[in-house]
Amino acid sequence: MTCCEGWTSCNGFGLLVLLLVGVVLNAIPLGFDLVKEAHIFQNPISCYEWWFPGIIGAGLMAIPATTMSLAARKRGCCNNKTGMFFSSLFNIITVTGAVYCLLVSLQALSQGPLICNTQENGTASCQFSLKNISDIHLKSFSLQWFFNDSCVTPTVLKNPSKNMDSSNWRIPSSNSEEDQHRIFHFSVFLGLLLVGILEVLFGLSQIVIGFLGCLCGVSQRRGQIV
Repeated sequence: MTCCEGWTSCNGFGLLVLLLVGVVLNAIPLGFDLVKEAHIFQNPISCYEWWFPGIIGAGLMAIPATTMSLAARKRGCCNNKTGMFFSSLFNIITVTGAVYCLLVSLQALSQGPLICNTQENGTASCQFSLKNISDIHLKSFSLQWFFNDSCVTPTVLKNPSKNMDSSNWRIPSSNSEEDQHRIFHFSVFLGLLLVGILEVLFGLSQIVIGFLGCLCGVSQRRGQIV
């Protein structure tokens, strides 16, 4: 087994794990209200799980590269130069999906759950637009909605300067429904953010390794380099 095949095998299994984790993390908030309130579209957690960053971005878009990477490993059915090339090519799709997952997660962490931004805890108040992702600015990124005593919209703040005081920051407990939603939202999208980052790293590494395997060949089979 060459280093290219070994790394391809690790990438394949790594992407498989990340794919499953991303789908599960995205599915959890989707089913939250169905289990709790029996309402599938009146979801009080967030708008951003309906962008399917884990199911589509980190999930479906990673399937071709995961399948090909596992097939191109040692003793795989595509353990040859062509298989290594396609494992590299399909990981471009994986990186694209992972970046989408990463950007949606950043936007979700910046905005906070619906309970912090609107009194209408339903998808009717959600604005689904790709422009929202392009408007992300790291300088304005803030997690104050998570650390403040209470997350409320700026328009209803009576004393904004008091709310901005870092001395009022705390880690939410699970005593109130608001805190439960904040913890749930933060945990889910922080997890999806990490999944997106790791998928980008795995995808980029496999793009390089795949091209090296295509150029240099894989391990010897029956005395020939294939």
